[in-house]
Formats: sequence, structure tokens, C-alpha cells
Amino acid sequence: MTLNFWHLPTALRRALLMCSDTVAVLIAVWASFAIRLGEWWPDLLQDVIWLFPLAVVILIPTFAAIGLYRPILRYADESLLHTIVLGASAGLLLMMAVWVFMRQGIVPRSSWLIAWLVLIALVGGGRLLLRRYLRRRFRLGAPHTPVIIYGAGEAGVQLVQALRYGGDLEPVVFVDDNPQLWRSIVLGLKVRAPFKLPRLIARHQAGLLLLALPSVSHRRRQQVLNSLMSLPIKVLALPTLAELTSGARRIDEFREIDVEDILGRDAVQPNLVLLQNRVKGKTVMVTGAGGSIGAELCRQILLLHPRQLVLFERSEYALYVIEQELRGMLANMALTPNASPFEGEKDIALIPLLGSVVHRRRLQVVMERFEVETVYHAAAYKHVPIVERNPIEGVRNNVFGTWHAAEAAIATGVETFVLVSSDKAVRPTNVMGATKRLAEMILQGLAGENPATRFCMVRFGNVLDSSGSVAPLFREQIRRGGPVTVTHPEVERYFMTIPEAAQLVIQASALAQDGDLFLLDMGEPVRILELARRMIQLSGFTVRDEAYPEGDIEIHFTGLRSGEKLREELLIGAGDLPTEHPMIRRAREGHPPWPVIREGLTRLDTVAHDFDYLAVSALLHELVAEYQP
Repeated sequence: MTLNFWHLPTALRRALLMCSDTVAVLIAVWASFAIRLGEWWPDLLQDVIWLFPLAVVILIPTFAAIGLYRPILRYADESLLHTIVLGASAGLLLMMAVWVFMRQGIVPRSSWLIAWLVLIALVGGGRLLLRRYLRRRFRLGAPHTPVIIYGAGEAGVQLVQALRYGGDLEPVVFVDDNPQLWRSIVLGLKVRAPFKLPRLIARHQAGLLLLALPSVSHRRRQQVLNSLMSLPIKVLALPTLAELTSGARRIDEFREIDVEDILGRDAVQPNLVLLQNRVKGKTVMVTGAGGSIGAELCRQILLLHPRQLVLFERSEYALYVIEQELRGMLANMALTPNASPFEGEKDIALIPLLGSVVHRRRLQVVMERFEVETVYHAAAYKHVPIVERNPIEGVRNNVFGTWHAAEAAIATGVETFVLVSSDKAVRPTNVMGATKRLAEMILQGLAGENPATRFCMVRFGNVLDSSGSVAPLFREQIRRGGPVTVTHPEVERYFMTIPEAAQLVIQASALAQDGDLFLLDMGEPVRILELARRMIQLSGFTVRDEAYPEGDIEIHFTGLRSGEKLREELLIGAGDLPTEHPMIRRAREGHPPWPVIREGLTRLDTVAHDFDYLAVSALLHELVAEYQP
């Protein structure tokens, strides 16, 4: 019957609501006298019987005029009650004016207040009850997943309201850390303490917990997630506060628990002076612009208002993707006042170019034509096993690509050249690490010979969710039901978020002098086995091992790959020096003179051209003294 009623024409539904409101108005007028005088039908009503039709004639049109019959009741919010209060107040004031003008009968002053309260209770309360009933009816028959909301703050409240509009998720209880909220009721849901979660999951048969903590610190988020790992429930998170405030995602667009949630740390506010120093108002070129780090560098640079941003990328598809994203950012910046912390030009030229860093002439033509002032060299092969199997291509791209880009920068008068390096360049045990260390040595050598161009290198560890990171691999393996593969139970890695790494690279470039090698503070190393366990548990599964053979997903140890270390390092030498940024250190590492490096590169070019794998390996070992394959 309810469903048939809401399939009626809109005009007929509104007419039925008006009829129910007419009954409410008549009851309110009667109750104002009955309650005031303590009689079911006071004699005084006989003298003011005309108030009944007058109330209907005034109040129903007033309700219609202020829009009470326009909202779709099932989707109405608290503004509906405001409309009812406004309509009741305006209508009764009009009635009072008519009564004063006519002076027929006696109306106690308190009767007007009673009529106002009863009318709001009947019209407002009736609609709230009907809305609740309709929402339940519309959700009947659909499979519902009982959901626990962790966080009874503003985000949690908005989330529950969004879920109640539809969908297959049914909020059943709030959980919150604040003891003052325990045992209270928010939106009809009880608020309970986190230590009661095992009992709540069993009682409500909840299959999902939504983490409604978009603005808490990373440290607090980690503490909460650690407390949830042993529970038999899948955990999803709301978008971050930045995503919500920017409009990039809605509050009901949940996301998987990210490795950043598990390992991330509270970001240090960037130094705005350092950020804009080599970028604002300049022509900036990013090689490898379609890669994980290169793309994030482009995003961060765009917000700093360069004059031109040159995207240099060998993959047509990757170039297309990052260009479209950046053009979308430009459109938003043009529409949004103060979209960036810097005042300045809105007209930023975006120049997408296909090309490979192994072609020196192409690099030089691009830098010369667009008068490039700052280069961020992020183009590199970085996947250790692949480069290990393709050493000559790794040498061509990582070593000679860096040399060609640096020589082109010198020839065209580029002011600053920044190499995005890797912690695998420290005492390398694989070809990829050796090529990155040799690339660093090239810039160190060129810096002493060409003071007009400032060369620097920025060395850091793994970035979360990059194309070569373990996190996406683990996530896909968990989605398939396992097993999750880890090379060794003791392997450890440093991790940093992509945005944080990109911001620090840009800031480090402002500190560059001659051949500086910068290290980024990566925090504490993380055991990959522990990361795998956490990701499995927070996905709602259990780890299958000897202690718990009934678990859902097994972890397999595949053995260290060729050239893989148990632990990575960031420093070759004995020490480092602080800079004006707390998370950027300046390393003190020696290098051979440039003539020695150049002669070695000439020989390396010859054997690489002849595809002499053994000679390439031997020369890498000779040129990079720390290389121990």
C-alpha cells in the first residue's frame, strides 16, 4: 500500500498530505482550549467555533507558500522541521491578527502557545515518523549489511545520514573513543566504547566497520587500526579531510584501508619559500612525467604556478593520462579563488612531449626551445628484478639517460637539475642500484666542471602505492584470496607517501649548491611480513599459518630475489649534515673526478652497444666500487 501511495501523481500525494495537515490543524485548535481549560469540549469553544475553518484557511495555504509540500518526504532532512515551525508561527500570528480585528469570543493567551506546540508536534512529528517508516519500507527486501560506525563526530553523523538514504548498508551502532559519548544516542544509534567491539560485532552480526575519522592524525589512526586487526570484521575508511573539503570525494565514497593508513606518519608542513624557489614563474621540465614520482611532481609543481610545465614522457598512454589530469587541475584552479597558497598567474602553459632520455639531441632541443630553467629528472627503470634481467637497457636509461639530460641542461643554460635517486644506490647489490649510484656520480662529477648549472640528487626509499611498491601487489593478492607472497620473513623497507616525497624533492632543489646529495628522512623501517599481516587482517580475513591453520589467507615466502637486500640504507659515508628543513639531510660522499667517470662511461657505452653483458657487469663493478652483486 505504501509503495502504491508513492506511485501516485505528485499533485495527489500533496493533496493527501494537505488533508492530513488539515486534521492536525483542527486537532491543534481544539487541544489549545481543551488543555488550557481542562475539559474535553469547553463551553468557550462555542463562541469561537469560527476559528476552526479560519485556521484551515490560513495555515494550509501558509504551509504551501513556504514550501512544506515540495520536499520528497523520504529524503527530507532537519530543514523540514524548520519549515514547519516557520509555517506554524506565521499562520498563528495571522490568526491572532484576525481575532484581534474581529473581537468575537474569548481566546486565552496561553491557548495560542498550546496550539503552536500541538501543531508542530502533530505536523512535524507525524512527518518524521512517516519518513522513518517509508525509509524502512523502501529498504525492505534488499540484502543489508549491518555496519558499525567508528567515530560519532560530525563525519560519522553525516555518514549515517547518507547511508539511510539508500543502499545496502545498515548502520547499527556507533563506537567512539570519547568516554563522554558512551551510552548516549546519536541519530537513534547507541554510542559504545571501543572495547565492546567484539560483543557488538557478534550481537549485530556486523560484517563491516566504517572508520569515520577523516581528520585524526596518522599516529592516532594507526593506533585505532592496530586495535581492530584481531577482530573478525572488514574495515573501510572515509575519504581524507583533504578529499572531502576539496570535493574530490563524497562522504559515502568509502576506500580500502591504505598502506598509508597503516604506516603513514603525520606530514611536516612544507616550507613554502623552499617550494616556490625553483618553480614559481619558471619553466620547469619533468622527465618521466607519467611515472609515480614524476606524475606527483607535476601535480605539486602545477599548484606552485610555474610559467610553463614541460611533461617529458616516453609512454604515450602515461603522457595522455597525466596531461588530462593536470588540465582538470588547471580548470579547477581557474574556477576556484585562492586554489593555491600563492598569488600569481593563472595562465600556466602545459606542454606534453613524447620522448626518451636516451636521445640527447631531443632533450637539448626541448630545453632550448622552451627555455627550461629547472629540470626534475625522474625518468628511470626502477623495478629491481626486471632491470636485473635487462641490464643493458637499465644502463641505457638510468645511466646514459641521466648523462644526456645533464649535458643537455648544461648546453642550454638550465639553472637547476635535480635527480630523483634511490636508497638502492647505497652499497648496491643489483644492477638497478648500481645504475642509480653511477647516475649520482655523473652529476657529482659534472657539478665541479659546470658551476653555471646547480646539480643535486635526492635519495629516498620506497614510496607507498607507487608502480613498483608491494602494497598494490598485496592488495591484489588479498582480493584473489591469496596467497600473499613475501620474499623473506626478515626483509625491511623504508616507506614514504608519494605526495610527501615529491614535496621534499621540490624543497631539496631549493637547497642545492654544487653536486649536493640530499637524503630524505624516511622514518623507521617496516617489516614487510608485518605489513602483509596487517593488510590481510584489516581486509576482514585471518592469516593462515601453523598457529592458526583454519585461517583465510596464507603468506608464502619466495626467497630473496637476485640483488635484493634484507635491509636498505640511505648513506654510504660516515655521516650527514642538517639543512634548514628538518626532513632533508645533506650527505657527504666522495666520488672520482669527472675525467675518470667520463672515460668509464665511454667504455660502458661501447660494451653496451655491443650487448656484451659480462663486460657491462664488470664495468659497473669497476665504476661503482661499492657494487657487490
